[in-house]
Amino acid sequence: MSNPIEGLKPEGVWKYFAEISKIPRGSKNEKQIAAYVMRKAKEFGLEAKQDKFMTVLVRKPASPGYENRPMICLQGHLDMVCEKNKDKVHDFEKDPIELVRNGNIMMANGTTLGADNGIAVATNLAIMEDKSLAHGPLEFLFTIDEETGLTGASNLKAGFVQSKTLMNLDSEEEGELYVGCSGGRNTTGTWKVAFENAPGKTTCTVIRVKGLKGGHSGLEIDKGRGNSIKILNRVLLALSDLGGRLANIEGGNKSNAIPREAEALVSPQPN
Repeated sequence: MSNPIEGLKPEGVWKYFAEISKIPRGSKNEKQIAAYVMRKAKEFGLEAKQDKFMTVLVRKPASPGYENRPMICLQGHLDMVCEKNKDKVHDFEKDPIELVRNGNIMMANGTTLGADNGIAVATNLAIMEDKSLAHGPLEFLFTIDEETGLTGASNLKAGFVQSKTLMNLDSEEEGELYVGCSGGRNTTGTWKVAFENAPGKTTCTVIRVKGLKGGHSGLEIDKGRGNSIKILNRVLLALSDLGGRLANIEGGNKSNAIPREAEALVSPQPN
């Protein structure tokens, strides 16, 4: 399909999802997308501001007759996880995400799609633009660096947001409302490694695991999907019993993504 968003509803949401997919927005690289949101807010004649961390807040007045309704803040994060297949040529610092539609499924060509949390950004932009909606006073909060540090949310200052109620548009199941979160923690382990020289005239073998489905380490962790690093290490443990020696190993790029690819360089045991 030449236009992957053709016929999709709501049109405004998908229009903006396609637009922001053209803008590089990896974690800690949100300058362009933040500027885009500020520019659109100005286009719509809405009040907008940024803090020093680039988090954006936009305010939209209530529809006539709804001025006394409580103010609600709709929040999403501007950044996305940048992952790609090893054979995919893509620079997340400058290249747009290539949208691909397969029936009712929207995906990207060899990279992450950025629906987390691009769908919230697109939804907020569509609501900001739509003058036909009947609503109370609204705030739209676009935070930065959610994926690698919650930098935007953690550094919000008192008074930046006026709403007493905030809805975070960063959940997974349509029609479900979440009222809590278990949080997250990073752990770093360090081991000393003993190296030995490879024997002369050694022919090494590359062992590669690829083509797995991957997924979000939170949402899909219970789906039984293959983890390329774990699968590769099972092979390496078996080869170690046969005298194999590990020369190099690599796999996975993000702590919140189930790794789809991993590879190792293995040499035989010295005679």
